[in-house]
Amino acid sequence: MKHHLMIGTWTPPGAIFTVVFDDEKLRLDLVKRTEIPQDEPISWITFDKDRKNIYGAAMKKWNSFIVQSPTEIYHHASLPIGGHPKANDSDTKTRAIFVLAAKLPPHNVYGNPFYDHAGFLNVFSVNPTGGLNENVQNAELDEKSAIHGMVFDSREEYLYSADMWANKIWCHKKDAHTGHLTLVGSVSAPSPNDHPRWVEISPQDTYLYVLMEAGNRVCLYLIDPTTHMPVYTHQSYPLIPPSFATFHPKMYRSDVVFRSHSGRYLFATSRSNSPGLTGYIAAFRLGAQGQIERQICLNSTPTSGGHSNAVSPCPWSDEWLALCDDEKGFVEVYRWKDEFLGRVAHLDIREPGFGMNAIWYD
Repeated sequence: MKHHLMIGTWTPPGAIFTVVFDDEKLRLDLVKRTEIPQDEPISWITFDKDRKNIYGAAMKKWNSFIVQSPTEIYHHASLPIGGHPKANDSDTKTRAIFVLAAKLPPHNVYGNPFYDHAGFLNVFSVNPTGGLNENVQNAELDEKSAIHGMVFDSREEYLYSADMWANKIWCHKKDAHTGHLTLVGSVSAPSPNDHPRWVEISPQDTYLYVLMEAGNRVCLYLIDPTTHMPVYTHQSYPLIPPSFATFHPKMYRSDVVFRSHSGRYLFATSRSNSPGLTGYIAAFRLGAQGQIERQICLNSTPTSGGHSNAVSPCPWSDEWLALCDDEKGFVEVYRWKDEFLGRVAHLDIREPGFGMNAIWYD
């Protein structure tokens, strides 16, 4: 069977690349390079619930695209970063970094500004066909905040966010009618040098997995069933060989964490700051309630990972995972079988900034 994936870029010129993975021949091929606004490269890309719209975090914009087929992708809208009045100035470092689409009504889209002037969560409404429509809320955080990854609980009642620069995990409640956010609270990371970057949640909403970029570890949190706030369990798992924190201080920065389709496994990656050192990909087995039972592996990735090294588990099977790299510009597919991780396909795409994250279309 053939599966199409879409991938964006970190730097201009903006483009969306459609690749196809053949799970019988075990090969990857480029099938389409779709040009998009040149100054809107997409550092994080995601689908709506029906895979009929793509949303992108695109430098100084949030953009949306209509998807009629894997090779028919059309630009629909580009909206500016919301919140701080200087966020959109050309001389500020502020950029759109991450975007999350609600799967339940009212199907709002949630975006994170990053770097400077990033102390807001941007909330956007969509039109009847799913395209970005209007910036309806800018939920204020700390002045020094810079949130990267976010995740909803299974009922989309609560939103959890990883704040790298304020070193916190935030919890907001989502209004079921408007999709607007109300602050529940925040908790500081266990260490002042952790810098939470990404979050994932167990299928039962029992546990929150928080990836620490500078701490290079995944920390396990219980979600209090009454307050819905995350509570640290004092359990953490390394995303680089533990001794490397001493041998190579500040050489590594962890990237993303995602669970598999079944919820039985968790995958996380780290990157190095040198092309001479590789990043890593880790796999964890999860228990029935989502607790981490054990760390299965910590394998080297082919390169440092660059800005990326983002793993993308297939959303309907535990068997396949995509991994993107923007140091050299490639995408790979791995097979997860009998708790072994094996690389089965590789495709080089030597375009500027190629290889941020992959989304599975079919």
